[in-house]
Amino acid sequence: MNSIFYAFAASYLSAALVTLVGLPLIIKACRYFDYFDMPNERKVHRKPVPRLGGLIFMPAAVVGLAVASWVSKMMGTGEFVFGVSTVAMTVGGLIIYLIGVFDDRYGMKASHKFVIQTIAALILPLCNLVITDLNGIFGLHQIPFAVGYVLTVIAILTIVNAINLIDGIDGLSSGLCILILLAYAVLLRGNPAIASLDLAIVGSLVVFWCFNVFGKIGGLKIFMGDAGSLFLGYVCAYMSIKSLMRPIAPVDCGEEQMLISITLLLIPVLDVIRVAVQRRLTGHGIFEPDKTHIHHILMNAGLSMHGALACILTLFLLICGINYALWQCHFPMPLIVLTDTAIYALICGVLLLMGKSDN
Repeated sequence: MNSIFYAFAASYLSAALVTLVGLPLIIKACRYFDYFDMPNERKVHRKPVPRLGGLIFMPAAVVGLAVASWVSKMMGTGEFVFGVSTVAMTVGGLIIYLIGVFDDRYGMKASHKFVIQTIAALILPLCNLVITDLNGIFGLHQIPFAVGYVLTVIAILTIVNAINLIDGIDGLSSGLCILILLAYAVLLRGNPAIASLDLAIVGSLVVFWCFNVFGKIGGLKIFMGDAGSLFLGYVCAYMSIKSLMRPIAPVDCGEEQMLISITLLLIPVLDVIRVAVQRRLTGHGIFEPDKTHIHHILMNAGLSMHGALACILTLFLLICGINYALWQCHFPMPLIVLTDTAIYALICGVLLLMGKSDN
C-alpha cells in the first residue's frame, strides 16, 4: 500500500476526532453564553439552534494537515512542502473565517461582508493563481492577465457566496462540500499537502453533518454559521483555481479540468446567480435575504427538508454523471455547460409551477 495513504487517513481521522470532541464543547458554550440562531419567517427551523459549529473547521483542518505531515515524515515520504499560494490561501481563509465568526456573534451588513470578502479574494491572484485560459467557454481561450485577474476575483466571490447562501437547510452546504472536496482530494492526490487539506476538511464535515442533520435526537444539533460556510466557500474556490494550474492539474487537457471544476461547483453557483438575477428583476437588493433558493423551491413544492436535501445531492451526482457521459461522447465543453444550465432551469421552472399550484 502506498505510504502516503497513511498520511491521508491520518489527516481525515484526526480532523474528524477534533470535530467530534470540539462540537459538543461549542454547543455547551453557545448555551452558556446564549448564542443561538433564532427562528424567523425566512428560516426553516422553528426553535433556537447553536450556530457556531463552523468555528471548528479551521482548527480541525490545521490539526489534520499537521498530523498528516508528521505521518508522511515518519513513513519516509518527507514533510509536506507548502508553496506561496498555500500561504496566501491560509491568509485569505483566515480573513474570511474571522469575518464569519464576527458576523455569527455580532451580525454584519451583507455589503460590509462583501467588501472584506473582496479583499480576501484579491490575495490569491497575487500568487499567480489566475485564470488565463477559458478553454473554449464562450469561444474564448487565452485571455489577458489583467482580465484573468478580475475574472478570478469574481469567480472567488461567486463561489464563496454560493456556498454561503445555499446553507439554508440541514446538511446541504456541508453535504455538497463533502462531495466537492472529496473529489478534489482524489483529483489532486499528486500533491499530498493539498489532498490532505481536503481530506481533513472532509473528515471534519462528515462529523459536523451528523450533528447538523441528526443532532436533534440527542440534543446536539448545531449550525455551521457564516464562519463555516464562508470558510468552506473560500477553500472550494481555492481548490477549483489551483486544480487548473500546472503542474498541479490532474489531467493534461485544460478543457477537461475546467469542465471538472465547473461541474463540481455548478449547482451552488447557478443557484446564487439565478437568485441574484431574480432579486434584481423583482426590484429587490441583491444582498436582501429571501426564500427563493433551490431548497426553498423544493420545500414549497411539498418536499420535507430532508427530502429537499436528498434531491439536491442526487442532482449533484446526476450532473456529474451526465457531464462525464457527454464528455466521453466528445461533446464540446460549452455545449455540456449549456445542457447543465438547461436541466437546472427546467427543474426550477417545474418546481416553481408545482409550488404555485399547491398554493
